[in-house]
Amino acid sequence: ANCLKEASSKQFKTYTNQIIKNSICLCNELKKYNFKIVSNTTESHLFLIDLQNKNIIGNLAAEALEAVNIVVNKNSIPFDQNPPFHPSGIRLGTPSITTRGLKEKEIKTIAKLIHQTIDLISKEKQNQKIALPDEKKKETRAKLIDSCQKDLNKIKKEVLQICKNFPI
Repeated sequence: ANCLKEASSKQFKTYTNQIIKNSICLCNELKKYNFKIVSNTTESHLFLIDLQNKNIIGNLAAEALEAVNIVVNKNSIPFDQNPPFHPSGIRLGTPSITTRGLKEKEIKTIAKLIHQTIDLISKEKQNQKIALPDEKKKETRAKLIDSCQKDLNKIKKEVLQICKNFPI
C-alpha cells in the first residue's frame, strides 16, 4: 500500500521522469563518443552497449569502470559470439545517480568519464597486444588495469568529486 501511495505522488513521477531523461541523455552522449547502443536509443531507465567496436569485452570494461568508481554490469548482447561469462557488452542504468540528484549537465560529464576510461583501457590493450583469449583471464585484466592506474586515478578523482557534490 505504501509503494502504491508513493508511486502515485507528484514527487515520484518527477523522479521517474528524471531517471528517463538521464538515461536518454547518457545514451545520446555515449553515442557521440562512438559507443554502439544496442537498441540505438532508450525509453527506460537502462540500456545496453555493444563494445565490439571498442575491441574489449564487457568484463574488462566493467572492471576498468569499477576502478574509477563507476559501476556497470557486464552483459550479453543480441547474437553475442562470446560466452555469457565473457560477454561483448555492458548494461548501464540511471536510477542510482538520479537518486543522488544528478541531472543532464552531470550526466554529460559521466559519459565523458566513461569514454575516457574505456578508451584508455582499449588503447592499452592494443599497446600490450592482448588478444581475446588472454583478455578472458582475470589476471590479465587486472594487470592491464594496473598498468593504467595512474591515468585511471585521475578519472576516479573526478568521479569522487561528483559523488562529493551529490552525496547519498
